[in-house]
Amino acid sequence: MPSFKTITLGCKVNQYETQYVREGLERLGYEEAASDAPADLYLVNTCTVTGEADLKSRKAIRQFHRENPQAEIVVMGCYATRDGQTVSSLPGVSEVITDKRQLPVLLQRFGLVEAPRGISSFGSRHRAYVKVQDGCRLNCTYCIIPRVRPTLASRPIEDILDEIRRLVGSGYREIVLTGIHLGHYGVDFGGRLPGSRIRLPQLLERIVQLDGQFRVRLSSIEAVETTSELLAVMAAYPAHICPHLHISMQSGSDTVLRRMRRRWQSSRFRERCQMARQMLDNPALTTDVIVGFPGETDADFAATCHMAEEIGFSKIHIFRFSPRAGTLAAEMPDQIPPDAKHRRAAELAALERQLRFRYFQGLLGRKLQVLIEEPDRRQPGVMLGTSARYAPVELPSSRGMPGELVEVRAETAAEDRILAE
Repeated sequence: MPSFKTITLGCKVNQYETQYVREGLERLGYEEAASDAPADLYLVNTCTVTGEADLKSRKAIRQFHRENPQAEIVVMGCYATRDGQTVSSLPGVSEVITDKRQLPVLLQRFGLVEAPRGISSFGSRHRAYVKVQDGCRLNCTYCIIPRVRPTLASRPIEDILDEIRRLVGSGYREIVLTGIHLGHYGVDFGGRLPGSRIRLPQLLERIVQLDGQFRVRLSSIEAVETTSELLAVMAAYPAHICPHLHISMQSGSDTVLRRMRRRWQSSRFRERCQMARQMLDNPALTTDVIVGFPGETDADFAATCHMAEEIGFSKIHIFRFSPRAGTLAAEMPDQIPPDAKHRRAAELAALERQLRFRYFQGLLGRKLQVLIEEPDRRQPGVMLGTSARYAPVELPSSRGMPGELVEVRAETAAEDRILAE
């Protein structure tokens, strides 16, 4: 029986697309090789968001080739799209997929008569990612992704619903909707689909009407797409849609936002976050921030910290600006020295810890819906899970098994988790 191995770099969309190919290979009779055994076929799903991501992709390809020089190596993903010629010249590479829309064709070339219309499992995780959309046209000055995924493509709603039915039937209790630009789901439909306008709020309404015990979480969304319509749907189904929004801020300085070519000023971002707090029951608001963007002054950074504290994020993904060749920001003057980037990142991380603890304290005494994920290896009799509000939770193992959705009461707040009974 032929064997295969995969490696995925980058985002949730890449993880979904790897799973799609994995299931196709399994239909063809391939089995996944053990971690310490060579394989006949290797799949490398690459990322190109930074130069370091390119380097990691090349390193993975070379490692697979050393493991089995006779094997086929298929490379896909954003780095393959951006620089297919370099990728194809690496040792052992037999095929480069430069367009993710060709994945069904790839499986057909391997001999699969009918390519999958979606996935049915997501490995050993207890949550599953569902890709609903591809493509981005924002052209932020620091980002290369619109150059490698420029075409907006939303999946048909019935394909998405069928896929979620299969995943819920397979025991997955959290479905994470993801896309390159999730808030643009349905933008490309135009007038092609029958019935009323179909965008992300309408998709959510259809999903929560499916049978089964599960909850839905949105991945990253932009501030301008955090609309009253979307929030109204989330508020109407609190037991099914996680009260958690990851709204990408990047900076709290209007000067920096303009140089980034973001689509709004800080006032608009603040308004949308305030609206979310008004319409939802104590939602978790999380975000991304880039520190050390070219020209960022101490005052600009202070504005970011002030905005973070004002909004009260429960988690901040902090990125030190890294010049990406091929983007406008890489050529901008006034690049920030590395030591200043590290200092600002550390300062923002310290603030984030304070804000997270403050949010956790605000949940004490409340009932939390928790997805149990695994035993705590450090503490016998304790399980670890994630609440609908994206807070890590520690709870007694008597409350349930991994993969179950349970309701607990938040009793104590620690710096990095909530202790529940």
